[in-house]
Amino acid sequence: MAIFLVQSDLKEQIHRKTDQFYDDVISGLKSTPKRLNSKYFYDANGDKLFQELMNCPEYYPTSCEIEILSEKTADICEAIVADGDDFDLIELGAGDATKSTFLLKYLLKQKVDFTYLPIDISDNVISYLNITLPVTLPGLKITGLNGEYFDMLEKAAALSDKRKVVLFLGSNIGNMPISDAIAFCKELRKHLNEGDMVLIGMDLKKNPATVLAAYNDKGGITKRFNLNLLERINRELNADFDLTNFEHYPTYDPETGACKSYLVSIKDQQVTINGKEKIQFLKDEYIYMEISQKFSVAQTEHMATKAGFKPVNRFFDSKNWFLDAVWIAE
Repeated sequence: MAIFLVQSDLKEQIHRKTDQFYDDVISGLKSTPKRLNSKYFYDANGDKLFQELMNCPEYYPTSCEIEILSEKTADICEAIVADGDDFDLIELGAGDATKSTFLLKYLLKQKVDFTYLPIDISDNVISYLNITLPVTLPGLKITGLNGEYFDMLEKAAALSDKRKVVLFLGSNIGNMPISDAIAFCKELRKHLNEGDMVLIGMDLKKNPATVLAAYNDKGGITKRFNLNLLERINRELNADFDLTNFEHYPTYDPETGACKSYLVSIKDQQVTINGKEKIQFLKDEYIYMEISQKFSVAQTEHMATKAGFKPVNRFFDSKNWFLDAVWIAE
């Protein structure tokens, strides 16, 4: 009976996720201009493609942040350990935890009392972390949480009343326009108590050619990463996107720091989703796929104070291309 109930709950969760995916896709493709939510990039194949992207030569954010986390590990950990009390280390959008592993290893070596709670929308990612990290990092206390950031932050708060240190690495904050990023940080602050911390990674403004190349790599990984979302819609929502009818088009505006990606229809066409919703595309019409916002240091400080945090530490890579900042909730 218990097994049946677990299976029933699992099926219900899958149905809810599929329904939400369907609603978001239809809403986005019926809007003007058409858009898709970038959080849906990350199915199993999307996770794999993103790992490939992070390792390609043009994609500098990963290597820059890894340089910070690997070379300034002790200083960062000293900042987040603070007075030495035990805490929950919560990572939003954990991925494969490659970056946070530098911190996890150091904290374990220093015998710091903490619990690691990775949060990710990809159940594939959370399953992977729950299985592999206790093996690769003996002694690590881990509870993986699969779901939306703020839903899982509430769950994390219910698990313990320990001080919270939130990792938000990889310039994930750049996956939204600046106004939305500030709103996100304000919402994040609402889920934290005074004295809780955030270690947040932000990609900084730099030579426009360098930025654009990172989102238009010669190997075409970014293109496949974007097109994979159409493939996912085909597979999970019974759609009939012809991927050859769309071209990947990235742009970067050095004034605003907004790097955006689009998929452009190369012909007049109709796409059917779930056998009933018919979406018309005109030739040269685009789908807005994602933004990768770049910041000035002053903008990052403004974002912190606007959201109710006090910026207390800044860590840069050797090129000053990337920033990992420590904020304390006031």
